[in-house]
Amino acid sequence: MCRHLAYLGPPASLRALLIDPPFGLYRQAWAPRRQRHGTVNADGFGVGWYADGDPVPARYRRDVPMWGDPSLADLARVTRSRAVLAAVRSATPGMAAGPAAAAPFASGRWLFSHNGALSGWPGSAEPLAVLSDLNVILTLEAMVDSAFLWALVLGRLRAGAPAEVALGATIRSVEAAGGSGRFNFLLTDGESVFGTAAGDTLWYRLAGAGVTVASEPSDDEPGWTEVPDRHVVTAAPSGAAIRPLTAVTEGITT
Repeated sequence: MCRHLAYLGPPASLRALLIDPPFGLYRQAWAPRRQRHGTVNADGFGVGWYADGDPVPARYRRDVPMWGDPSLADLARVTRSRAVLAAVRSATPGMAAGPAAAAPFASGRWLFSHNGALSGWPGSAEPLAVLSDLNVILTLEAMVDSAFLWALVLGRLRAGAPAEVALGATIRSVEAAGGSGRFNFLLTDGESVFGTAAGDTLWYRLAGAGVTVASEPSDDEPGWTEVPDRHVVTAAPSGAAIRPLTAVTEGITT
């Protein structure tokens, strides 16, 4: 369920990143090629991007299908950015609706997206909320598992954890508390992209002076590399590194 994409590189229009590619995120809203769970991502979408000189990203989120927003084409045509994170949503039955439930979620310089599901939500979140000591259930932007997982990640970031550790440790803490699910995360501060492959597909491509990390390739051009399951990718235009989740969280208590 859900598809997402992050891009860093030379300024590019949202249209060039999301709509124009033959199998881009716009098309993945109704015809994903590699999605393992669900078939249509029509329960909302969101785009976050950074403007030069401003470390805090802007967001545009809707609770309609990406193809059903009459304003998106104009917005995407004239908006250019060096750093973008976008997602299309396939809501799990019983999850909250509305634009606030659509990724990307944000805090300060960070943008976050979750492709997957926390099994047993919301009951499965109760032991994790106690462990996190964040009182997160009462402060979620939306009552959805993705917002909850973002709160857990954000708590670790605010405590000083490196981004890849915050992602990996969140997955580890969920599973150590008896939780299960699919936890493909994307996180960016506008300078680097951090992603996890944990239950669904994740790919990246270095092309020219840019890098894209996405649920699936947006075209059939060469250069796409799949991130193995249970691995973390750290990417920037200068290169990408892949490490096992176990290596990222080695020595960290849950």
